[in-house]
Amino acid sequence: MAVSLKLIALPLLLSLLVCASQAQLSANFYSRSCPNLKGIVRGAMTQAVRREPRIGASIVRLLFHDCFVNGCDASILLDDTSTFTGEKTARPNSNSVRGFNVIDDIKTRVEAACPSTVSCADILALAARDGVALLGGPSWTVTFGRRDARTASLSDANSQIPPPFASLSTLISSFSAKGLSAGEMTTLSGAHTIGQARCTTFRSRIYNDTNINGPFAARLRANCPLSGGDNNLAPLDLQSPNGFGNSYYQNLLTQRGLLHSDQELFNGGSQDALVRRYSANNGLFSRDFAAAMVKMSAISPLTGTNGEIRTNCRRVN
Repeated sequence: MAVSLKLIALPLLLSLLVCASQAQLSANFYSRSCPNLKGIVRGAMTQAVRREPRIGASIVRLLFHDCFVNGCDASILLDDTSTFTGEKTARPNSNSVRGFNVIDDIKTRVEAACPSTVSCADILALAARDGVALLGGPSWTVTFGRRDARTASLSDANSQIPPPFASLSTLISSFSAKGLSAGEMTTLSGAHTIGQARCTTFRSRIYNDTNINGPFAARLRANCPLSGGDNNLAPLDLQSPNGFGNSYYQNLLTQRGLLHSDQELFNGGSQDALVRRYSANNGLFSRDFAAAMVKMSAISPLTGTNGEIRTNCRRVN
């Protein structure tokens, strides 16, 4: 009984901490100090998405990889130096996460309008929301007040971001450790309705997994050989790689999930029913996704006098 109570208490405590973090943030945080913030970010993201639609998905992924390592503190944006190793070279990030130049551009514009006022962490949260909305997805109210970390953790980035070959149980436990439920994990995985993945992340699935559509796997093998071509890309959602919607879940029903971790959501397990509901109801998915993004982007933020407001997102002040 004691063990069971501990298993129940930990996710509950983490959920309460996330709620407390959300309470510390405010939608009106910059209403006086940087009233044009939302317009500046939206303008920059509009230009970026027009140049390359994929960048909307890349910014969402950048936020996810940031928030899962010691909270939403922009630590992932820090460059390595001769005396400091950040998170960019961690296994889940190296040659994988992208969009840093877009955040740099936004930060430059924001600094010109509101010097030393808006954190890189808040810019990243707002840019991710706009990236989704510009690709036809839902919008949500972004709350602000996050501050930027003065450090980062390579080891935590290596251990805390779930890999593309993760099992359902690993995915559930990884998200639970951040105060997110199994359902919210399945909802947030729907971000894979946009964007692309490298051959190295799905090679094992298309050659070894049995729960994969045959013609789908054959098509992917043509551009992802057993050796070589690691950086060759494939859309995470074959139907709409640049359009946000519920086709990601529809693909799972026919065993067309690109990543092993994608198909784990519909493989005779606890999330099958939710995948079916989302596949049939895009409105439900959109509403749940917006709510889950609000919660995820409020994981353990630095607030008050903790951290700093970086003037350059790539280095501490």
